[in-house]
Amino acid sequence: MEQLKPLWKYKLHHLIAWAVLFYGWYFFRVQDFPNATVALKITMVKIIALAILVYTTNYLLIPKLLHRKRYFLFAFIYLSFIFLVGILKIYVNERLLSPFFHGIDVFSDFRERIYDNIIPLFLLTSTGAALKLLTDYVKTQRRLAAISQEKAETELKFLKSQINPHFLFNSLNSIYFLIDKQNTEARQTLLQFSDLLRYQLYECNADAITIEKEIAYLEDYVRLQQLRKDNNYIVDMQLNGTGGFEIAPLLLMPFVENAFKHISHYSDRKNFVKLSMEKSNGSFHFTVENSKEEGERSTEPTGGIGLANVKRRLELLYPDKYKLDLNNGKEFFKVDLLLKIQ
Repeated sequence: MEQLKPLWKYKLHHLIAWAVLFYGWYFFRVQDFPNATVALKITMVKIIALAILVYTTNYLLIPKLLHRKRYFLFAFIYLSFIFLVGILKIYVNERLLSPFFHGIDVFSDFRERIYDNIIPLFLLTSTGAALKLLTDYVKTQRRLAAISQEKAETELKFLKSQINPHFLFNSLNSIYFLIDKQNTEARQTLLQFSDLLRYQLYECNADAITIEKEIAYLEDYVRLQQLRKDNNYIVDMQLNGTGGFEIAPLLLMPFVENAFKHISHYSDRKNFVKLSMEKSNGSFHFTVENSKEEGERSTEPTGGIGLANVKRRLELLYPDKYKLDLNNGKEFFKVDLLLKIQ
């Protein structure tokens, strides 16, 4: 099965379908033309004209107009394009036949030519568009079902591992007041941990969260991680115009967690984690890079969501709207994520 994937990746099945249609069209109509060469040329013109209409409709007009509910503009361009391609097809066919039938006028018997050329193009292109819409609908339903299933499984795992949040926050509150007031760092750390927990328990139930809250959560997590590291560890976090949109909750966290989990532990040079977030031209660009070493030793516990699960979430939640690059260098690991945002 792995060897068959490139067939679908490069859409060779399309070529097979067009070849079958070409052969069928030629086989049943070859006797209608002066010779086999002319029949081949006429059939080729028909296939090319139909392919242009089908692919333009399915991969340009439907995504850009129909899916965006611009119905009247779609109908006007769709019908006009079919008419123009049909007229061009009639003209080319007549040029191919003119050496055998002298005095042919492209626009003679115009009504019959419309019936024989443009109407079949309309019906065949519409059939291709219908198949495309049906395929898109099936893919959407499968994706929604997968999202629903994974969400249910995630919630079930969460409920199994969740302790009573009210008891937990009351306990944290009690611990806070037990800490000496002079120990401001310990108190501040406990408050940051409480904010992390509150975000996970209460604010991540929605399908989307504001990027400001997600960034605040990451900042609290980074500050807590910095407390565990000495001066030989550098954490740099750069933000550039990142407000004003929503994102799936906890989407970025696994990448940051992974960076701290696999950071290097050099004693003779600086170890680093670099985070960068920027919103520009309808896209959100997120990068996180950490130093690493061969035979790395992790100071973090095993477990967590994992990069494979994040990739799956991106596929389900942002289909065709993201680009993820993972660069595993000799001395660094870098995540580069580009998301199209509303």
